Amino acid sequence: MLSPTLILALPEESKQRGLPRSMGRQTSSIVEDLRLVEPDQLRRMVRAGAYRGATSGLARGKLQANVVIVPQRFAADFHKFCLANSKACPLVGLGRAGSPFVPALGNIDIRTDAPQYSVFCYGEFVHHTNHIADLWREDFSAFALGSSLSFEPTLVEKGVQLRHGGISGPIPKYRTGIRSRAVGPFGGNLVVAMRAIRRCDIDRVRAITTRFPNAHGSPFHVGDPSILGITDLDSPDWGDPIDLRGDEVPVFWASSVTAQEALMHAELAIAITASPGHLLITDVDAVARQDTARVA
Repeated sequence: MLSPTLILALPEESKQRGLPRSMGRQTSSIVEDLRLVEPDQLRRMVRAGAYRGATSGLARGKLQANVVIVPQRFAADFHKFCLANSKACPLVGLGRAGSPFVPALGNIDIRTDAPQYSVFCYGEFVHHTNHIADLWREDFSAFALGSSLSFEPTLVEKGVQLRHGGISGPIPKYRTGIRSRAVGPFGGNLVVAMRAIRRCDIDRVRAITTRFPNAHGSPFHVGDPSILGITDLDSPDWGDPIDLRGDEVPVFWASSVTAQEALMHAELAIAITASPGHLLITDVDAVARQDTARVA
């Protein structure tokens, strides 16, 4: 097990929509060792600044979650936006107004327990930071949205080949031509994450991911990206492209980056998310029945 004193440097960042182009590219041995670390220990490492990388493949069997923080006066509308777009924004945790804690998800401090955060002002990405303790306000409300990274270890264990994550690069994500269901100031376009899946594995992937309703569940679309309004798979809006092999099909899942799109559309004076791929690791089992969000 890795010592909590080990500090992993952040990769070089891209300016593209605030997403590091090389997020999480650590050595394979370090990534493999971290996969053995328990969720609470991982969070302590993140909190201490000892781990700042991507969370793909970590805490197998546990739910990973995106973090969205908005001023309390916009919380009710954002809550309704998540419920209206539950495939993209599966709401798994709610903090009480002004509280950075969501004990129903574990011993979690929203201000420090994601490896990297993205800060937005008036709809524009401003900067990344490794904690937001200095930005926290008494009028903030925190939301946790389940992530499809939660089901990836199960896919791999069942023999599904995935060619991203860990040292291979982040999942490519695309802004579609499909509008999300707007609520109050929150709207914009649906965002999807694409995985290259072998044709022979499609039915297996559908069956497995259906068991993860809190992590986007089954695919949103399989096959022709133009149906979603995506014109070029080689130019994702977030992440790195994947060259499809002859036996592979593009498979798309709804992505919680849809919430980031909604924040940019709303142009709030300030909003904060976990950076894509740098997520909150919870103590909640990844395979879970779909239910109401857990409130602090």
